[in-house]
Amino acid sequence: MNFEGRVAVVTGAGGGLGRAHAMALAERGVKVVVNDMGSPSGESTGRSAAAQVAAEIRAAGGEAFAHLCDVTDAEAVEKMIGETLARWGRVDILINNAGVLRDKSFAKIRLDHVRQVVDVHLMGSVHCTKAVWPHMVEQGYGRVLMTTSASGIYGNFGQSNYGAAKSGLVGLMNVLAIEGERKGIRVNALAPTAATQMTEGLIDERILGLLTPESIAPGALFLVSEQAPTKTILAAGAGVFAVAQMKESAGVYLAEGDRSPETIAERWAEISDMSAPVVTASAFDQTKRYAAMAGTETGAVP
Repeated sequence: MNFEGRVAVVTGAGGGLGRAHAMALAERGVKVVVNDMGSPSGESTGRSAAAQVAAEIRAAGGEAFAHLCDVTDAEAVEKMIGETLARWGRVDILINNAGVLRDKSFAKIRLDHVRQVVDVHLMGSVHCTKAVWPHMVEQGYGRVLMTTSASGIYGNFGQSNYGAAKSGLVGLMNVLAIEGERKGIRVNALAPTAATQMTEGLIDERILGLLTPESIAPGALFLVSEQAPTKTILAAGAGVFAVAQMKESAGVYLAEGDRSPETIAERWAEISDMSAPVVTASAFDQTKRYAAMAGTETGAVP
């Protein structure tokens, strides 16, 4: 894959998945902004993890600089993108990877921990994407990668805050993929499962060696390449790659006189039949499909 001349911003890249993504991009010749938490001024120091990753990239012959800022700070994010444009003149790739965990069952969770997790994962991704979006539109090219999770797609005990934020990122991806399609911007989501600082103590020690961030990075690179699809969720872990999709059943039309909860219960097997699922392009496409079904059944549409 050709990444020549591309510039990437990777958030949360001081370690774990972000570091693996940044290193893999740099190996392909991408100029990389290594973002992670730091001082409010965004000043990077030689002691920061992000600065160390950037130094590794430069030592290997690549181009990179570290920028320390909190992705929940929209002004600091704008400053980071401004510095990137000043140095390299463009931003082609954004990988929204910054994250935090505050796991508790819903009965015990603190509301400030819900807000914190949603702010970092969801709003942090909004801030970064909002900052790069106009530049990608202007250049007619962009690749944005959200980092979602199986917790957001399927759920996971004790992760109501994390699951809500990660599910929100799928919704954000769906809309931005539609809005960016004609502008040369493709937006996807990666659902990784890896042994990182965030998963410490949650995974059986015997299989930690298989769940490396490096086993996931190839999927991230594909999703930000010129050949990338759009509006796609790629699940990845331990060298396994799979696509996750939102689907719905074909649907059953109920005549006005039959629209009762009792009828829905009686016909639930048909309504919930997923043998011929439908993948819907957008919310309006769903509306059109339902209207067409109703129109055909009632004779309103020949």
